[in-house]
Amino acid sequence: MHMQKFSQSHECPFRLVQVLVKTGFNYPISLTFIHYICSWFIMAILNALSIISLTSPSRSTKYFSLLSLGIVMSLSTGLANVSLKYNSVGFYQMAKIAVTPAIVLAEFVLFSKRISVKKVAALAVVSIGVAVATVTDLQFHFFGACVAVAWIIPSAVNKILWSNLQQQENWTALALMWKTTPVTLFFLLTMMPYLDPPGVFSFNWNFQNSATIGGSAVLGFLLQWSGALALGATSATTHVVLGQFKTCIILLGGYFLFGSNPGIISIMGAVVALAGMSFYTYLNLQPQQQAGKTSPRQSSFSLPKSKLSKENGDAHDGSYGDEHV
Repeated sequence: MHMQKFSQSHECPFRLVQVLVKTGFNYPISLTFIHYICSWFIMAILNALSIISLTSPSRSTKYFSLLSLGIVMSLSTGLANVSLKYNSVGFYQMAKIAVTPAIVLAEFVLFSKRISVKKVAALAVVSIGVAVATVTDLQFHFFGACVAVAWIIPSAVNKILWSNLQQQENWTALALMWKTTPVTLFFLLTMMPYLDPPGVFSFNWNFQNSATIGGSAVLGFLLQWSGALALGATSATTHVVLGQFKTCIILLGGYFLFGSNPGIISIMGAVVALAGMSFYTYLNLQPQQQAGKTSPRQSSFSLPKSKLSKENGDAHDGSYGDEHV
């Protein structure tokens, strides 16, 4: 394990992993399973107390879509934890950066969704900047590298399905989590014998270790919920850019506010990444700004047509499949 590498990370999940490493819990798939079990029980309690509603939308959703989401959730979360076990944070960060082009490719293959050359250029600048800012080492284990590469596609598809099911099928984040968690738990169980070492039941389950793992599970639920809410409000690509924005802000905030010194190269990389994010945001806001300039008279006449074109996937105006926020 690269325990000393976790302390160099700029993201809260890695610091959480560092705490778990110190407990000696060396079972990444079992840890993921515990997190999803905890999430399922939290949602059940909140639903029983009528604090939240977990009802499915009135519009029926194909079971295959829910099954697919449950499967890719188990792969994306489980393989991410396995990758962190065997590889350095720098190598894991490189794999995360590769998720962006994987999303663009997957959306093109699955939905014939295209993005403009300008957006591709902006995303390339963001990826390069984040890589320069955060990748300080590339130590990896061969098996861990294979796991990291295998994780990229499920992670991309996971974000795409979360976004599409919420925006097109009117699922709420918690209802979708509730519906897919049993599928995820089942496939995590099938992964345990192959990716976890033996001995999880002989682990020292004292109060301190149990409390640490339980606390991480609660934080994992909150992290999953917030990520699902973000995916319901944005596209999968924008969600990735948002996560990279958080990384850069944490790095720059530590430098300017707390006197940390990640190095001039990392600072420059973060600035370049933020410039690319700003340009990407500008490109996404352009259609909204153009729509806002339309006169009220034109808007009143074009409203029925816009509504119909949205229902038909904008197939007649040549913009079908273009990315939007």
